[in-house]
Amino acid sequence: MFRRLHDAAKIAIEFEGRILQVAPHETVAAALLADGAEHTRTTPVTGAPRAPYCMMGVCFDCLMEIDGIPNRQACMTRVQDGMKVRRQDGVRRLEP
Repeated sequence: MFRRLHDAAKIAIEFEGRILQVAPHETVAAALLADGAEHTRTTPVTGAPRAPYCMMGVCFDCLMEIDGIPNRQACMTRVQDGMKVRRQDGVRRLEP
């Protein structure tokens, strides 16, 4: 459904144990959508899958665990070489 408009230099990020080659200017959410990820988190109550929606930091549907830190907005976080990204399942504790 989503695709990149042009080829650019690539960096490597890890998503759920799989290495992805992504453009260095992309956000985590954009990189995962272009790779075909169906969801980025599940809801705390029902476990329903959720995916990035607004892509501008308003809706919080893109919350993920990025480099071991939960509750990060994937649409507001640019990829970095070697970054480790995981889906966030259910409730995560808020960090101080």
